[in-house]
Amino acid sequence: MPSTELREITLLVNGQMREVRVDTGTPLLYVLRNELGLKGAKFGCGLGQCGTCKVLVGGEAVLACRTPVEAVGERPIITVEGLSSGDRLHPVQDAFMVENAAQCGYCTSGMIIAAKALLDKQPQPDDDEIRAAMTPNLCRCGTYERVFRAVRRASGRPLPDPVYSQWEVAETAPAQPEAPRLADELPAPLLRTPELDAWVRVNTDGTITVFTGKVELGQDIRTSVAMIGADELDVDLSRIRVVMADTGASPNEGYTASSMSLETSGNAVRYATAELRRLALDVAYEELEAPRDRLLIEDGTISDPVTGRSTTYWHLFGGRTLGSRITGVARPKPAAAYAVLGQPQPRLDLLAKVTGQAHFVHDLELPHMVHGRVVRPPNYGARLLSVDGDVAKQVPGVLAVVRDGSFLGVIAEREEQAVRAVAVLEAGATWEPGPPLPPQATLFQDMLTGPQQAFLLDEGRPVVGPVPPVAAPAEAATTLQATYARPYHMHASLGPSAAVAQLIDGKLTVWSHSQGPYPLRTELAQVLGMPESAIHAIHMDGPGCYGHNGADDAAMDAALLARALPGRPVALKWLRADEHAWEPYGPATVIQMQGSLSENGDVIDWNHDVWGYGHSARSSGAPGSSSLLASWYLDAPFDPPQLRPMMGPESGVHRNATPLYTFPRRRIVKHFLPGSPLRVSALRGLGTYANVFAIESFVDELARAAGADPVDFRLRYLEEPRARAVLEAAVTKAGARPQDVGGTQACGRGFAFSQYKNRQCYVAVVVDLCVDRETGRIRLERAVLAVDAGQIVNPDGLSNQIEGGFTQAASWTLHEQVTFDEHTIISTDWRTYPILRFREAPVIETVLLDQPGQPFLGVGEGTHGPVPGAIGNAIFDALGVRLRRIPFTPDRVLDALSEFDPEVL
Repeated sequence: MPSTELREITLLVNGQMREVRVDTGTPLLYVLRNELGLKGAKFGCGLGQCGTCKVLVGGEAVLACRTPVEAVGERPIITVEGLSSGDRLHPVQDAFMVENAAQCGYCTSGMIIAAKALLDKQPQPDDDEIRAAMTPNLCRCGTYERVFRAVRRASGRPLPDPVYSQWEVAETAPAQPEAPRLADELPAPLLRTPELDAWVRVNTDGTITVFTGKVELGQDIRTSVAMIGADELDVDLSRIRVVMADTGASPNEGYTASSMSLETSGNAVRYATAELRRLALDVAYEELEAPRDRLLIEDGTISDPVTGRSTTYWHLFGGRTLGSRITGVARPKPAAAYAVLGQPQPRLDLLAKVTGQAHFVHDLELPHMVHGRVVRPPNYGARLLSVDGDVAKQVPGVLAVVRDGSFLGVIAEREEQAVRAVAVLEAGATWEPGPPLPPQATLFQDMLTGPQQAFLLDEGRPVVGPVPPVAAPAEAATTLQATYARPYHMHASLGPSAAVAQLIDGKLTVWSHSQGPYPLRTELAQVLGMPESAIHAIHMDGPGCYGHNGADDAAMDAALLARALPGRPVALKWLRADEHAWEPYGPATVIQMQGSLSENGDVIDWNHDVWGYGHSARSSGAPGSSSLLASWYLDAPFDPPQLRPMMGPESGVHRNATPLYTFPRRRIVKHFLPGSPLRVSALRGLGTYANVFAIESFVDELARAAGADPVDFRLRYLEEPRARAVLEAAVTKAGARPQDVGGTQACGRGFAFSQYKNRQCYVAVVVDLCVDRETGRIRLERAVLAVDAGQIVNPDGLSNQIEGGFTQAASWTLHEQVTFDEHTIISTDWRTYPILRFREAPVIETVLLDQPGQPFLGVGEGTHGPVPGAIGNAIFDALGVRLRRIPFTPDRVLDALSEFDPEVL
């Protein structure tokens, strides 16, 4: 065991001499974060693979997670906090602000440090130098293009045009009806929580707080909700404060999921703030003795222009209970009256992220905090036979070794001590292995032939009953068949899951980056045997994740450790291998398509069969069942939730299986598979990614067979005006098809389109790429994205979401798959689970089609469906070969070029 002796060390940090008492082998990252309170640098992997921990040491960008503090010596250390001076930002930080170059922001500090190191050495780097220097830094939210623009701006070479352009659209949708008056037509959250005080509060300091039951996942709902409130109340955006989901403060809005936050919570805040505005005018007209319709509101001041008398929201209601209910009588503003909505706004949390302020649950500091780690079993279902806890207790700083059945954890005074102790525990543990995993090589064939339940879809909804077989019509001139497959995909958040828990006098407080603090509270209560009223769950931001990752599991781990050490707050963090190997994955999917053309090249028959596992493993509340990982390994274990077919419209594996194209005869069948060999749950878009990949690839195949232009062929079957407008906008923006660059490079263009869930945002994607015929390497050159998301709230934020969605979906398509053998998960870090890197990201341009007055349409998952189809279609356009199995690796390209049959799974 390495030395654990604590010594006094003097460090020069951000221009100041700082003394710390640490083990000299402690990683610099822990010293900066825990001893000096500098939270900008983040733990991402502990392996030097992601760049989130970068700081400057002696002018060089170093990986603080891999640099022992003793190696620093007298060299000066600069962290992201040390770049700014007072209110003056460093030019790199300022450029990140201007370009809005962040989503969740977990990578931002490392990106800024890498950029500064580059610009210190090369003040005016060219584009290739920027991409090369930034490539070691990963971003899971997909902000590479914006970071690239920020670095160019900081170098004095800002790009002249913004990422997005906002286009006026012809009348493609009926005017939005007048705002509803009836209670049963209000947004659903207001039907459950109609009290105005639950949604808005007027403070005494000239600010107004709005409350949402949704959480921040990187999608920037915080800024959008604030903009809605500011517009309805006629106050400056700087006056709005936003409280995210908190079981002690906010309304209960369940999970933040399915791209519905603006549609539900955004509209709820819209009606709530409209009600406050109405209430204020009702009181003000009596106080000011002026007709109500003569009163004006400007930045919270209500005035009578005739008499000059005025009052304010804060005078009328500051610090008081409003005591009103939201009934729908107060009408939200018409779109023509919006002053804030539709205008670009920077993220409200962006300044904190670029300056390294404590912002994430990983950064939380509480008095007398201790640190916890958990030992995971070697594989699914393994049981702990024995462990020598006494050895771990000998590690300096260890306060407790916690064992409950096969749940094993440790608590220590310092984070590095907990890391050291958990490694000792792991080495001394003996396990009974769990059942073996099936062969990965036969996964897709096993899915097609294993136990299943089949449901015919009717307008996107599964129907119980007989399922007709596939049969080509007798009049068909041409019939095509194709099989497409998607592997297991990870959320793979850039930062491992974390939580803080504290148990005091039988009351448990948990800080978590959960998607749903209220449902989390319910599950914790069930497993811990506590009443819900004794648990307070508070959302804090975490690393970007769209779906069910390990956040709730980390909260359970933290609670179990906190229960063993009452009174002390326990900061629990997973390691990178924990996150990769134990989070719930996005399920593997197989899709078989068959379509027939008439002699005229018209589609006369369409068949879509999709095989897949459940896309939600959240707890159903059944006794003895829990979705929380640690609960399965307790001495009195809970059962994992049983995966069941989702029977709602456009849900689960059948989401977006029904095409928007008006083909005359459609047979769409969902084959639900009851047991996944790997842990699965909701991942961004659910079944949309695989289904739209198959649909858009197969439509392209049919178009080629019909001898038709792929865009014209799509438009032939798109009757919805808004759908047509989006596709036409993307094609117009894309312009002329790229030409081959010669040599071994073949270049092509691909198109794809979908409407998310056939009821939310419309997205069209055009991809230009080149493929090296000798190496099989695919290089994305340019992506054009057009979107209609209804009434735009924040165009910059909307474009950011669309851009990031493209990049993540492209990463899934080109690189990602969970690999495993019969014993365990092999994909446990960024080398065994590679994702798209900076140098691989294309230039992205977005076109936003605004629909003033139309409902908000969710956009966070809208891009994922069209992207793989557009990439696959571009590869075919370039090479004349069709890839149908994701990921599109160089080996698969070369196999296809050598006449390997890509339909063989």
